[in-house]
Amino acid sequence: MAIRDIRLFGDPILNTTAEPVTDFDKQLRTLVKDLTQTLDDAQGAGLAAPQIGVGLRVFAYAVDSERGYLVNPVLEFPDEEEQDGEEGCLSFPGIYYDVKRRLNTVARGFTDRGDPIQVVGTEILARCLQHETDHLDGVLFIDRMDPATRKQAMREIRAANWDITVKVSPHRMTDRIF
Repeated sequence: MAIRDIRLFGDPILNTTAEPVTDFDKQLRTLVKDLTQTLDDAQGAGLAAPQIGVGLRVFAYAVDSERGYLVNPVLEFPDEEEQDGEEGCLSFPGIYYDVKRRLNTVARGFTDRGDPIQVVGTEILARCLQHETDHLDGVLFIDRMDPATRKQAMREIRAANWDITVKVSPHRMTDRIF
């Protein structure tokens, strides 16, 4: 297990659709452990594999007492209810803005051993599941903002004092990391 560097806004992998996991092996289990440990270290609510430079469909989450991870998640929405609330992202340190999301979410995926799993989320957990699945689709939370809010967020992002050294993988984005 290792705490991995979190990629910041501007890194191309954050805007790239992650590949489905096809091998449920030791390397995947190591990735899940790294995601979980990195998320714990960063004290965030969720962390997707692309945020640590791995282009696979995996994320970890920690919302209140709900903790876990999903491999190859697919979201379903049991109703049309929406919520509007503050959201942040570990790839945008210190940036928080309101984003509209669905209130209730059912996420289906797999464990690191390939067993099916389902996570039912409401409110903050539903927001987290949607946010992390968006990362796997190359969608960032600023992409979900209304135009005026996004413009304001972009001003704050440009003014932010991040160490924005973009680490670009020497491998093609479509190559397997493992």
